Amino acid sequence: METLKKLYVEEIVPALVKKFNYSTKMQVPRLEKIVLNMGVGDALNDQKFLDAAVKNLEVISGQKPIVTTAKKSIAGFKLREGNKIGCKVTLRGDNMYIFLEKLISIALPRVRDFRGISKNSFDGRGNYTLGIKEQLVFPEVEYDQVIKVRGLDVVIVTTAKTDEEALELLSWFGLPFRK
Repeated sequence: METLKKLYVEEIVPALVKKFNYSTKMQVPRLEKIVLNMGVGDALNDQKFLDAAVKNLEVISGQKPIVTTAKKSIAGFKLREGNKIGCKVTLRGDNMYIFLEKLISIALPRVRDFRGISKNSFDGRGNYTLGIKEQLVFPEVEYDQVIKVRGLDVVIVTTAKTDEEALELLSWFGLPFRK
């Protein structure tokens, strides 16, 4: 955790000030939060799937997730407004840096056939979204405890104004982008 924060202050800020010609250090983009989301469609039929997902997300993030509910009813999915359909966690501060370091150094290298993450997943406002196909890439999740292998979404929210600035920031943090 300390290493990424220290890296940001000592190396990333001066490098980005130099590259993008910011007049003050406060203009340099920084990480705002990381949101982990796990959609559990099976929770409509059986509550144990949602409980297992909540437990997995808590172990992965080190923080208690909140259960998300459906905002609208969709007849095609047999979904009613207010049904519990997933869980999410918002990480800020030290927990955010701890998770990012774990994601970069442990989880992503354990993904099968991993060749780097896409540069096309920026949203136009400096935020990056990445999907992980199975929660087993995180070392805290034990294979025997998993009822069903499911993925999760990781959204990295930055204060960057453009995707180019966000790409540079995340590259400096060590996210392995495809060439």
